[in-house]
Amino acid sequence: MSCPNEHWGLEFSQEEITHCKKNQGLLSLELELSRACNLRCIYCYAESGLALDNEISLSTILSVISQAASLGAKKIIILGGGEPLLYPHIMTIMDHILAHNMAVDLFTNATLIDSEMAQQLYARKVAISMKMNSQNESVQDELAGRKNSWQEIQQGFHALQEAGYPNADHTLGIETIICAQNYAEIPTLWRWARDNNIIPYIETMTDQGRASQHKSLSVSPEKVKSLFEHLAVIDRDEYGHNWLPRPPLAGSHCARHEYSCTVTSIGEVFPCPGVSIATGNIRTQPLAEILNGSTVIQELRHIRTNIHGKCKECEHLEFCYGCRGNAYQCTGDHLASDPACWLKD
Repeated sequence: MSCPNEHWGLEFSQEEITHCKKNQGLLSLELELSRACNLRCIYCYAESGLALDNEISLSTILSVISQAASLGAKKIIILGGGEPLLYPHIMTIMDHILAHNMAVDLFTNATLIDSEMAQQLYARKVAISMKMNSQNESVQDELAGRKNSWQEIQQGFHALQEAGYPNADHTLGIETIICAQNYAEIPTLWRWARDNNIIPYIETMTDQGRASQHKSLSVSPEKVKSLFEHLAVIDRDEYGHNWLPRPPLAGSHCARHEYSCTVTSIGEVFPCPGVSIATGNIRTQPLAEILNGSTVIQELRHIRTNIHGKCKECEHLEFCYGCRGNAYQCTGDHLASDPACWLKD
């Protein structure tokens, strides 16, 4: 069974994913450079702010990128577990990725993007996802944990537009978490993104990092369901996109555990940022050895067979397995059914 018209949301084809699993390879790798950040977002999974004492060196970062390429990776996703554009060697890292014929996806809060930076990113065809949780200045500043963040994000956004983003070769997305503070405006934000050819990554939060310390962010599963259903109607009726509402991403879905992994700023290898189980460290083991030797990663590579609970019998299992991060953070079991998913009911 498949979900009609929904495969526009897949990063890779099913054939590529099957080949990757068969050969114990990678299609993408998520990479943290540092926990240093100029914001203090109250929902941050990594509790970013200051760099950690034992962060990996530039040479180690370049090595793991080369290892990912040898395993078949087609792109490197530079995560915002910290602000990547604060990293002093960010362009060296991007050029190393491009030299291995891999694409660069960058998650950034956009506050450091000026005209020169935007042009450098454009020249490298970097796909950008910028954090934009609200178009209301006070709400954005509250969520970012710092005044004037809204204004700086807007300046970064306009610099990207002036450089030429978005177009067919230069994708631009906004990364937005669903919380009580921005809940009411998300349909408006969704329409704004669609109207400007910007990809809206609207997602539920996992209860980790600073999010677990700020209960005021919480939105009930019932309200998340209602929002997703509303966005699905907007997308179907106004933009011609047909998708099944389910967490954690509106209009798309996560399949990363079948072909990806996350390397943190201290070298630990996680299945994903939400499944924060260290399966090894690239300082002491080659990446291929970690992937092949980890029971957790191998179980998640075949999650549709190994998943527990109601998800195992769900009619949508072929193209959905809930959010592994939410399942792990809520239950302690990376193979548990996602407690937030309403499809299982």
